[in-house]
Amino acid sequence: MIGWLAQHQAALRDAVRRMTAAPLNSLLSLLVIGVALTLPTAGWLTLDNLRQLAGDAPGVQQISIFLTVEAGKREFNDIDSRLREARAGNWRFVPREEALKRLQAAEGMAEIIGSLPRNPLPDAFIVTPTDVRPEALEQLARNFSTWPKVAHVQLDSAWVKRLDALLRLGKLVIMLLGALFAGAMVTITFNTIRLQILAQAAEIEVAKLIGATDSYIQRPLHYFGMLQGALGGLVAALLASAGFHLLTPGVAELARLYGSSFALQGPSATDVVVLTVIGGVLGWLGARISVLIHLQRVI
Repeated sequence: MIGWLAQHQAALRDAVRRMTAAPLNSLLSLLVIGVALTLPTAGWLTLDNLRQLAGDAPGVQQISIFLTVEAGKREFNDIDSRLREARAGNWRFVPREEALKRLQAAEGMAEIIGSLPRNPLPDAFIVTPTDVRPEALEQLARNFSTWPKVAHVQLDSAWVKRLDALLRLGKLVIMLLGALFAGAMVTITFNTIRLQILAQAAEIEVAKLIGATDSYIQRPLHYFGMLQGALGGLVAALLASAGFHLLTPGVAELARLYGSSFALQGPSATDVVVLTVIGGVLGWLGARISVLIHLQRVI
């Protein structure tokens, strides 16, 4: 076990030595890999932010339950209990007085509301479901409409369907883009390892003649590809974080003008780890393919 660990440590040191031997070439390779991983990463984070923005927008992916005028406290408690049993998500009760005050605060509505003989607005429950799939929202709305003392259930199902279709299309585009750039990254590592093999062909031949095994020769190349890919993933995380950091003030100002508290979210610590792992795996894959093809030609 100790010997196996020593061999891997030696291979990792050799990979680091090869990378630092040509710092400019290594830096350029890392930048190219970082950019290749940054584009799909930025797209995926943008989709997450759009989903969050849509969920925070007033009325989006929410169901409004309007009660009849004669509904009383007993009916309110009954509907609250039904919502609790249905586990529909989060909800809040909006009394008609609060709804009237909000309507009066709207521009140009104060005089109109003041001329009314009584409050025409009903009491309501505003439900924010946990499951925001269009079919789940529509099923909840149908269930709510059958409850006693419910006069009307409002759900903008058309908007929810359009939003869901847009997000699914964006997710598909990002996945295709990610697959394309993943292939590009494997190709970059493939060519880098090929050049490493060609440059050290004589050294590899000598090592083979003195009894070095194929695993011993291949191991540093695998580590080189994996290390290059992992560092490229870190570069991608830094580029994405820098880009979102630069955009955050402008987006926050725009959201404030629209009365929203939305804040742009960049890559989290988990995202950084995932990017590093993905980069390392893709780098190892490119190195593995290159070694299988080109190393046999040398030895």
